[in-house]
Amino acid sequence: MRLGEVERLRGELSEFVADVFASVPRRDQRRWGECYLRGLMLDGRRKSIQPMAERLRDGDMQALQQFVNQSPWEWTPVRQRIAQRLCEAVQPEVWVVDDVSFPKCGTASVGVARQYCGALGKRANCQVAVSVHAATDTASCPLEWELFLPREWADDDRRRQRAGVPEEVGHVSKTGLALGLLGRLAGQGPAVPVIVADAGYGRSVSFRLALEERGWSYVMAVDSKEIARPAAAKPWQPEYGGLGPPTLPRYREAAKPLTAFVDSDTRFDSVTWRQGSKGTMTSRFAVLEVRPSGKEATRTAQEAAGGRSRWNGVLPLRTLLIEQPAEAAEPTGYWVTNLPVTTPVADLVRWAKMRWRIEHDYRELKHGLGLDHFEGRTWRGWHHHVTLVTAAQAFLTLRRLDPKAPMPA
Repeated sequence: MRLGEVERLRGELSEFVADVFASVPRRDQRRWGECYLRGLMLDGRRKSIQPMAERLRDGDMQALQQFVNQSPWEWTPVRQRIAQRLCEAVQPEVWVVDDVSFPKCGTASVGVARQYCGALGKRANCQVAVSVHAATDTASCPLEWELFLPREWADDDRRRQRAGVPEEVGHVSKTGLALGLLGRLAGQGPAVPVIVADAGYGRSVSFRLALEERGWSYVMAVDSKEIARPAAAKPWQPEYGGLGPPTLPRYREAAKPLTAFVDSDTRFDSVTWRQGSKGTMTSRFAVLEVRPSGKEATRTAQEAAGGRSRWNGVLPLRTLLIEQPAEAAEPTGYWVTNLPVTTPVADLVRWAKMRWRIEHDYRELKHGLGLDHFEGRTWRGWHHHVTLVTAAQAFLTLRRLDPKAPMPA
């Protein structure tokens, strides 16, 4: 936005800041929070503190620097209030789980390590954060974040101290961070909608099982090489030979990759899930029942039965969604869900495809609001900046959803 447009929004923005930053005790902190949000929304190539302060009429680089990097205000209650307001306004059909990377030069910024960087498509020096977003076909916004701390950081006391990493924070897998964020959001009161994610999370059987243990529904993209058994497959009980431990039930045939479940008899139906900028989004989909297999699925089934010796050998059924466009010679996408096979295919497709909204969020957060422009190095500073960027996008999202609040040109 241009400076005049941002200035015309100051009244609305002040009311928004007074609400979502109500937990921040000092008035001057809330004032600099509102100033920082205006800087993020203002046009400009860089959204780091110095250039934002230079663009704003009331900008003060030293004050903004202190507010973001040193001021001890708590970001958790701010994010909680943002999430409450967004869930009320957006009425999300899904929560989208994903992670985003921030390429970095040097190694001093908190959490920076040589790891896979999605922004560059290769291993590189970067930070990685896990996020959960509320989404419908027409609106979305991040609700929660956590910074991934690589093991080399978790075990280095000197680096932790310099970056101000809290003692209780250690190395946790990205799926573990996602479960923590989802649990935190669920604890705030809103009903948990369907949870969706790409194959980076869906390929983790333990992650899917953890969602099921919590009673949450999901639609997760999975790799085509994941193995399963047909719904009709039944285990058999070999005769006991009289020596050693009792024989356990087993399936006669080996599990097969998901690609093996598609043949000439598979019925694909055409499904339209939304109107895109380039026209109607339509493809062909099939819905099957399968029994996901593998070590994790088997171990969990045994534990649910009360132990290996008590298990009857039956693996639970799950619903498999397969996409194969009319022009494609083979399927292009697979999703596993714990929703029943009777769920309308149009709903399964819409939820699975709603993950695209997260790309819209990241694009606006990075290119429009400077999510990856933060130049500080500390744990506190990173979380403060991400919270402020989230607040800026939440403010814009709420205005877009309000028919009485025309957006600036």
